[in-house]
Amino acid sequence: MSNFEPLSVLTKQQLMTELCERLEDAIFILDSNLRYLSVNASYELMIGYKEAFLVGRPLGIYAAEFLSVEEQSILRDIHHNLDEHGFYELDFSMANRYGQTLDCHITYRRIHIEQGTYHVCMIQDLSSAVKDQKQLAHLLNYDQLTGLPNRKVFLNQTSDILLDSYQEVVVVRLNIDRYRNLSSLLGPEGTNKLIKNFVSGVEALKLKNLRCFSHFGGDDFALLFEYNDANLVRHQLDTLMQMCERPFSLGKNQAADNNIYYHVSIGVSYFPKDDCDVIELLTKAEKALQYVKQHGGDDIRWYDDAIEEDTAGSLQLEAELRLATTAGQFVPHYQPKFSLDTGEITGFEALVRWQHPTRGLLKPIHFIDAILTHKLSFELFSQMAIQIAKQLSIWQQQGFSQHVCINADAAEFSHPEFFSMVSGLLVEHGIAAHQLHIEVTESSLIQRHDNVRKQLNLLKELGICLALDDFGTGYASLSYLQEYPFDFIKIDKSFISNIDTDRTQYAIVKAILDLAVALDMQVVAEGIETVEQRDVLLDMGCENGQGYWFSKPVTADAATKMLMEQYAAK
Repeated sequence: MSNFEPLSVLTKQQLMTELCERLEDAIFILDSNLRYLSVNASYELMIGYKEAFLVGRPLGIYAAEFLSVEEQSILRDIHHNLDEHGFYELDFSMANRYGQTLDCHITYRRIHIEQGTYHVCMIQDLSSAVKDQKQLAHLLNYDQLTGLPNRKVFLNQTSDILLDSYQEVVVVRLNIDRYRNLSSLLGPEGTNKLIKNFVSGVEALKLKNLRCFSHFGGDDFALLFEYNDANLVRHQLDTLMQMCERPFSLGKNQAADNNIYYHVSIGVSYFPKDDCDVIELLTKAEKALQYVKQHGGDDIRWYDDAIEEDTAGSLQLEAELRLATTAGQFVPHYQPKFSLDTGEITGFEALVRWQHPTRGLLKPIHFIDAILTHKLSFELFSQMAIQIAKQLSIWQQQGFSQHVCINADAAEFSHPEFFSMVSGLLVEHGIAAHQLHIEVTESSLIQRHDNVRKQLNLLKELGICLALDDFGTGYASLSYLQEYPFDFIKIDKSFISNIDTDRTQYAIVKAILDLAVALDMQVVAEGIETVEQRDVLLDMGCENGQGYWFSKPVTADAATKMLMEQYAAK
């Protein structure tokens, strides 16, 4: 401690002066009238003027009468606060000598030394931070691919317009149809080009009274209009739909050189008719959009109460279907297959019925589309298969060996537990594999080609018989017969309805029968409703059939009674 020597006043002043000169922050000193006395090097660099030029000049550099109204107002504010408080700080944008605009934070402090009054000022250049904030704000508020405002901005702008507008405010929601398929075809780069092309096309239309065009992401867009009459938007939307009819091309240097046609689905709601709340307006426009998509797309739908009722009905139906799958409300009815020659029952086709607790027995036309929409196909198939396996086991114990056919679609085949569930039922109920037949529609083969082939081969190896249903109504039936291991061909009823009078139907069915003989396959004719149809088919060489002429689908008990009567008649 004996060697410690405090700084002299002169040394301290020199060090502080050197520090001020080397600081990155700009520092300058003003007199009592806010005229420059001294500036450091950072301030010279920031403002673009040397100290020799600035000394003696007023804070605004030029006389007050040469300053803008805004600059004069800021100077008066500085004077007032320094007189009142001796301290003042503010954020402001300052133009330097080079024409650059700098975002700054400045602090003024009044200091009295001896008989003099001085003002020491420090400026921090916030330009880089402000730029980063602006970039962040842009990232948070605008889509990076299209540069359009996002959902948050759209809601804010809609809310602001609803507060101030005396007109009708129209909210439009829009999706590109088959977007997933297009994305898969085009790839990421091509999809981005498609979206940019769409946005450019909409912007080029210069839609009247369009207040906001927003991109929510992917193929999801929204538009905001303001009109005296909301119906005037209809023409604008028709113009947009027509724009989408023009082909989109990736260009000759891209992998896909063909023109691509895409369409859009549009849902619309508007204030004040549909609602006064921005979220409710958006929700109702989205409901209208979903309605269009559920009905095939490529259309415009304005929100109305019917959509709400349809949506509520759909939700109620889904809830009822889910309950039905767990409560065992789906039951099989059995339509006999019979020998056209002897009339004996050779097997049954199991057809699903819904034993609804309040609406009674429902046919598939009332619920099968909803089953597919809500992805309940496998649950339905499993419930049916379990009941059929139990019934086959009962019939086997009663001495009956007839088979039962169950229909399966692509949704069931694609389920990872499909094969294990079917094979497990055979073991659990002691059923011979050939007693269970599975019918496959041509549409299943089109939709899930590779997966269906694998599943069919596994079922065939297990010993289950396979039938191609609705033969001749699809697109590539002959190739399917070559590729898949079918045992039966089922001739669709559309070829049977007038076979006794229509030469074309007769020729088609005869060709199918000849083909089946050549391929060593059996044939079942569906939809036989008259004795004349039965006789013609029998004369042509068809051995098996089913239809209302013999029997409608019946309950398990009724089917059992038919088997017993047939056995007793022998």
